Amino acid sequence: MPRATATLKPPYDAEEAIAALSAADPKLARLIERAGPLRLRISGSLSPFESLAESIIYQQLHGKAAAAIHQRMIEGFAEVAGIGEHPSPQHLLDCPTAQLRAAGLSANKTLALRDLAAKTIDGTVPSLPKIRRMTDEAIIEHLTQVRGIGRWTVEMMLIFRLGRPDVFPTSDYGVRKGFALTFGKLKPTDKVAPGDLPKPAEMEKRAKKWHPWCSVASWYLWRACDLAKPEAAAKQPV
Repeated sequence: MPRATATLKPPYDAEEAIAALSAADPKLARLIERAGPLRLRISGSLSPFESLAESIIYQQLHGKAAAAIHQRMIEGFAEVAGIGEHPSPQHLLDCPTAQLRAAGLSANKTLALRDLAAKTIDGTVPSLPKIRRMTDEAIIEHLTQVRGIGRWTVEMMLIFRLGRPDVFPTSDYGVRKGFALTFGKLKPTDKVAPGDLPKPAEMEKRAKKWHPWCSVASWYLWRACDLAKPEAAAKQPV
């Protein structure tokens, strides 16, 4: 899940979502009861450009390492953008490649950031006011045109940045594992093999009863993974 900055409650009724999911799916209801209230938080203050730039930097890196690179990149633009301010798309296009590489960005991420900047300027990546009026699938279609941005990255943005209530990231490892723990034969003590994880079609079939609250269901499937950890299992009542 992406790193959040300022956190807010989602722009939907969590109690309504939990009640609807619990009524629709008894097995999911048991997970919800074990995991407790919805604690999903969103960060809606970042523009799509800033959010995707951060996502590109964080890809395939440990959180602390990525945060350091992100901070160094921002600091490198202090003279033109202001101290602590995120560079604009034009700033990223105008700066020398050596500046981005010096911050710790790989060659591929440098190219991805420049492509993101260009596609923000040409309108492929919408502004925050515009993207809030778009459907989930339209957002995915637009943003996956950016180099280095796949469907999963946009789905995380939809859930954790835009607060969309009905997103189901079937390719996410944690969601797949949580699904297997909750609805499959996977036990908390089992070592996970590829065959233990459900296929998207199986997940989508069950999720038909979860609409329009798949984001909330996904959050609880992530919690199923947390509850399966030995320290969490030890705290569960017998």
